[in-house]
Amino acid sequence: MEIIYSMVAFFQKGGLFMYPILIVFAVGMAIAVERWVQLNLIRQRNRKMWGQVQPLLAEGDFDQAREMTNDDKSTIAQMLSMGLARQGAVRRREDIEIAMEECMMEIIPQLEKRTPYIALLSNIATLLGLLGTIMGLIEAFTAVANANPAEKADLLSASISVAMNTTAFGLMAAIPLLLLHAKLTSTTGQIVDSLEMASVKALNSISNSSKRQFPAG
Repeated sequence: MEIIYSMVAFFQKGGLFMYPILIVFAVGMAIAVERWVQLNLIRQRNRKMWGQVQPLLAEGDFDQAREMTNDDKSTIAQMLSMGLARQGAVRRREDIEIAMEECMMEIIPQLEKRTPYIALLSNIATLLGLLGTIMGLIEAFTAVANANPAEKADLLSASISVAMNTTAFGLMAAIPLLLLHAKLTSTTGQIVDSLEMASVKALNSISNSSKRQFPAG
C-alpha cells in the first residue's frame, strides 16, 4: 500500500501536465496491445495456412491449393491466391511473381497500420514532460522572486523537485512505448519475411511443376 500512496503522491505533485502524459500513455498502450494481438493472430493463421498448402504446392496440386487459399482469409492465403490465380491462367513465372508482389504491397500497410503512432506518442509524452518541467520552473522562479530571502533556497529546491516530476513521468511513459514499438516493428518484419519466403517457395514449386510437365527439348 505504501508504494501505491507514493505513486499517487508523486502523480499529484507533478501538476496538470501529468494528466495529458497519462492520457498519451494510455492511448499508446491501447494501440500497442491491439497491434500485438492482431499481429500474433496473423502470424498464427499464416503458419497454419502454410502448413496446409505447402504440401499441395510441393506435389503440384495447384487446383486444390487454389481452392484452399480462396476460402481462407489469412494474409498468406491472399498472396498465394493471387499468384495461383495467375498460374492457372498464364503459367508464366514473371506474371505470377508480379501478382504476388502487388498483393504484398496491399498487405504490408495493413500490417504496419497504427504502429508508427506508438513512437509518435512516446515522443509526445517526453515533450509534455519537459514542457511541464519548464512551466513548473517558471512558476517556481516567479514565486521565489517574491519570497522571503531566508526561505528562497528551500522554496526553490522544493519547487524544482516538484517540477522534475513531469519529466520523470514523461520518460516513464515514453520508454515502454518505445520498447513496444521496437517489438511490434520486429514482429511485422518477421511476418513480411515469412510472406516473402512463402512467395519464393511457391514460385519455385510452380516453376518445377512446369518443367516436369513441359521438359525442355
